[in-house]
Amino acid sequence: MKNSEKPTETKIAAAKSVKKNNLVEPASDAATDLRELFIDSLKDIYWAENALVGALPKMSANATAASLSGVILEHVLVTENHVARLDKVFDLLGEKAEGKKCEAMAGLLKEGDSILLETTPGSVRDAGIISASQKIEHYEIATYGTLVAFAKALGENDAAKLLAQTLAEEKEADCLLNDVALNTVNIVAAE
Repeated sequence: MKNSEKPTETKIAAAKSVKKNNLVEPASDAATDLRELFIDSLKDIYWAENALVGALPKMSANATAASLSGVILEHVLVTENHVARLDKVFDLLGEKAEGKKCEAMAGLLKEGDSILLETTPGSVRDAGIISASQKIEHYEIATYGTLVAFAKALGENDAAKLLAQTLAEEKEADCLLNDVALNTVNIVAAE
């Protein structure tokens, strides 16, 4: 590193000041260990999966491509299984199965509703539904990947196996949506 590239004392002091001004004071019920964070994350995705059970039929009803509507309706049943699987995970951990509002999923569902309002029925709306659905799947893939890692780190191998099953199903749902988009919906929407 050249002398001119080295941070000056002024820049270092400024960086420390920015860091100090951006520190967040934890809530009184904040997680203090990985197990608490794991349980809190499970409650978050439990709320999210239950919310999806209610939201997916609306997306399916507003899709015009039969293949898209079918993929979404099939995923309602899969999502119900995810809820049941989470019930088992909570049981394995000796915890009560309960949800905690997932702000991320609430935002993604709100975005999905916006897409319905901002598009007319047809292939363009279908493309929007796929977009919204894949954002949801990607969020779930990230969440379940993290939960599997947490479970393994905590030695909760049975819970990790159950969560890994759900992770695989979320990845499969994303692939199915992608196939519908690339093989029909996006082609028709682009015409």
